Amino acid sequence: MSFLKKPFRKIKDLTSKDTDEDSVPGKAEGTSGTSTPQSGLENGLANGNGNVVAPLNGNSVSGHPSSEVVRADKQRKSLDRARVKAENKKRESMARIDDEKFLEEGPPELTKLYRPYSMNMSKRWNHENRVLFKEMNFAQAEGKVISFRARIHTLRRMSAKLVFIVFRQQTMTIQGVLQSFRPVDELEAEGNGAISENMVRSIEHYPSETIVIVHGKLRKAMKRVKNATIHDYELDVLEVHKVGDLSEHVPFTVYDAENINRDKEDADDDVEDDAGEDQTPRSASPHERDSTDVARRSIDGVRRSVDKLSDKLNNASSRSTMDVFRQNRSLPQRVRLNNRIVDLRTGPAQSIFRIQSGICNLFRSYLDTQGFIEIHTPKLQGGATESGATVFELNYFGRPAFLAQSPQLAKQMAIAADFERVYEIGPVFRAEDSNTPRHLTEYTGLDLEMALEEHYHEALDIIDGMFKNLWQGIYDRYSSEIELISHFYAHDKVKWLDVTPRIAFKDGIQMLLDSGWVEEDGSRPSVLEDMSTRAEIRLGALVREKYDTDYYILDKFPASARPFYTMPDPSDDRYTNSFDIFMRGQEILSGGQRIHDAKFLEKKIKKAGIKPDTMSEYLEGFRWGAPPHAGCGIGLERLTYLFLNLGNIRLASLFPRDPKSLPAKPPVMALRHDDASTVNPPWEQFDTDDGTASPAHDTRLQPVEKLIANYGDAANTSWLDKRYQIYRHPSTGAAQGYIVHNNFAIAVGDPLCAKSQYPQVISAFIQFIKEKDHHKHLGIKGELKPIWMIAGKEVEEYVGEKFQWRTLACIAEERANPKDNPALKDKDLARKVRHAEAEGVKNIEIPSNEPVPEDIKSRVDLGVQNWQKGRKGTQVHLTEIRPWVDEAHRRYFYALGSDNEIKAIVVLHQLSPQNGYQVKFSLEFPGAPSGTIESLILYSLRSIAAADPDTRQVTFGTGAMPSLEGGRNLGKHKVKALRRAYETINKQFKLTNKSEFREKMGCWNEPVFVCYPRGGLGAGGIRAIMGFLEEEG
Repeated sequence: MSFLKKPFRKIKDLTSKDTDEDSVPGKAEGTSGTSTPQSGLENGLANGNGNVVAPLNGNSVSGHPSSEVVRADKQRKSLDRARVKAENKKRESMARIDDEKFLEEGPPELTKLYRPYSMNMSKRWNHENRVLFKEMNFAQAEGKVISFRARIHTLRRMSAKLVFIVFRQQTMTIQGVLQSFRPVDELEAEGNGAISENMVRSIEHYPSETIVIVHGKLRKAMKRVKNATIHDYELDVLEVHKVGDLSEHVPFTVYDAENINRDKEDADDDVEDDAGEDQTPRSASPHERDSTDVARRSIDGVRRSVDKLSDKLNNASSRSTMDVFRQNRSLPQRVRLNNRIVDLRTGPAQSIFRIQSGICNLFRSYLDTQGFIEIHTPKLQGGATESGATVFELNYFGRPAFLAQSPQLAKQMAIAADFERVYEIGPVFRAEDSNTPRHLTEYTGLDLEMALEEHYHEALDIIDGMFKNLWQGIYDRYSSEIELISHFYAHDKVKWLDVTPRIAFKDGIQMLLDSGWVEEDGSRPSVLEDMSTRAEIRLGALVREKYDTDYYILDKFPASARPFYTMPDPSDDRYTNSFDIFMRGQEILSGGQRIHDAKFLEKKIKKAGIKPDTMSEYLEGFRWGAPPHAGCGIGLERLTYLFLNLGNIRLASLFPRDPKSLPAKPPVMALRHDDASTVNPPWEQFDTDDGTASPAHDTRLQPVEKLIANYGDAANTSWLDKRYQIYRHPSTGAAQGYIVHNNFAIAVGDPLCAKSQYPQVISAFIQFIKEKDHHKHLGIKGELKPIWMIAGKEVEEYVGEKFQWRTLACIAEERANPKDNPALKDKDLARKVRHAEAEGVKNIEIPSNEPVPEDIKSRVDLGVQNWQKGRKGTQVHLTEIRPWVDEAHRRYFYALGSDNEIKAIVVLHQLSPQNGYQVKFSLEFPGAPSGTIESLILYSLRSIAAADPDTRQVTFGTGAMPSLEGGRNLGKHKVKALRRAYETINKQFKLTNKSEFREKMGCWNEPVFVCYPRGGLGAGGIRAIMGFLEEEG
């Protein structure tokens, strides 16, 4: 990390010139240096004779305050704010500890109302009557006590004795009021169950999305409740019992997703620094807690105050939010899709899939009335249904098989079996590498097939009737869901006509030509080729303009755009008896008449390049006689997203599959220490039956040294220094090292665990950093701000996608192949090695199964001391020079001169099997002949390659990259500015000038990242990084 020395020093010089909360105004010449004037003379201005011209009490001649007074005033205010904030956080922390103690040891009459329930193992069934909001008649239930299970949607603390809680059941929310009116001593004396301050304070700390059992009295709301879907009623909360803890905090809450202004651009808050602290403490001070004034105030008076504040905010902002201090920020769609389970809890998502369920129900019920029966066809097939280019192939007991591209062949076989009319709702697989908002690799197909009497329009009439019934049914049944969705995705009601326009394909092309339409490449659409997506959308606009409908049919498609089994048009075989149905300018259905003559069908199969013997089962039905028939296929997800105007088909798929889904998992290599696994931690076999760890859990945590050998990379070895804190994940024993500096927690390297465990470990670590009680022993008050350095691509992807952190790469691990001897290829390197040998330098390896002799240690330590004496100025580093730490996982090599003095040392530290070894230390001591260190490093690499043949790489540590690369969540303009600044520093300080040796080692770069939350890397963050990297030489 020495390449960071000069630029960090420059940044430090620049930031030290700025005025911030840490700066203290110095004494100005001729002034007292204090902000409070003690005399007119001290604050006046002197003329040339030393006489006071005008005592202005700190003001300049112009009457404005002097810069010294302004700075002092700012500092005083800043210190006051910091002091008040620290006091509030300390009091809040102490209050929470008292509340937890009270819950455990307090009177049962007071704690029974909010004591968490134990894990539900179906031990008993009390038949408690718990209600669902959607089934309630609120007018009839008014004044009654009801019980229900719900999630905490959001809550707002009004005082130490009053909390508003919004409870959520699926899409419905209701406001509850939890209030304590009397002090604890009065409640204890009364002896009855009553709401205490401790109960209020405990519940206010429940995180959003916590599942609770609630008992409350329903009452008419004094004023319309704007922040819940149930506006006219609310609850007096009597009991709240937590059903279970959130073992991992959600990346965003449902309340966030439903209220955040997702279209608003984030302000560029990287310059936030320390001024970005929350100006509004969530909890009041103990003086407010002890006061009963607020508690004794009537609930109506409190609500009137809240409503006034809420009305002000509603008038000032378009946000619909209950948290009046929440900042507007974006919640990108990809973040929601990457955390799909939480996203599916939102009202819009719940409504989307209720409507989608209704589409399937209406599809089924209509076709049932038309004499259809539902079938279920196999999804494993021996051949491609339509074309081999878009088919998923798999191994079926040693022979090839394919996932069905559609149920087409099976539907036709059912017609040949005299089922007459059939339909199916089932999965369809398409291996199209198309990453667009319109395509999925797996979707749900709504398919039908029916025998014909005379004309394929018999099927088209039924399909047309089905769609009109479906549109009307959705609007009749799901108006409230559509209304809810429309707040997030603009919805214009679908227009359709009693008589649907049926336009011949060639006539549709002519409409495009008449409008002057051309493709992107300038070509004109052809009547004998399929239309592009852009052309379809344009035609939809023309049809709407001409017919005033969003829904129309395009008939008689060209043969080039249809599969082999489509019946040709009898009057022109360039066209077919096939059709597409469009809505909002995009295709929602494709169908037509099928070939039912066996000989004609076999001819078409051969012409399509398909071997008939691969479809023998399909052909049999036609050889044995099949009636004329027609059918269609509909994509459920596409139909849903177009009908609701969602903009992206993935929002209409429960768990969408596209070409980027199911990413490859890294190969699992054998661990060096099976007893230090995080997947099967050593205490698991001793765990109790209820899933909790046994009492000796903490004493059996895997040693960090073994975790490094199992899972580690170069950065992890620095954690063995005393200045590092190490977080341990409670259920896996995984480790993450970090350093606390200036209220920042600087994580270094990836977690020590299996990569599959990264999500749970990273989430838990970030939550641990934010909690306020874990770092008191370091003198830290309040939560820490996280910064992640030297993060691998998996960590970078996770924090960037899951938490929307910003990421950038300007450094890389420099890795090399230990089996590749660069001296065989480089004459200059070989010459240096020969020179060292000629000077009598001998390279010696200390056997790995023997301890390092004390004499060698003392001689090496002396050499290190002499080496350090030659180092001047500020040193930048990740780790201290401590060669004798974790000797069990280190290999030692030293060079002995002709005078029997140790001239150099190389220490290799064993990493994970995938990462091999790290050149932890390579030091050439003063007086060593030229070529000594080169010779010793090459010798150590050859030795390790011979002793451990599975070693594929070694790392020399991190080095600067030629240019800065933006990662995630950084705008183009910001990346461009950062890159320019980096290139200037790189050019000025020659960061990328590798040593002659490393240039010839054949190293390759593996980028690593700096990751930080928005607003987390201002000047304060840079100073924190500098502070932990620096060491005065």
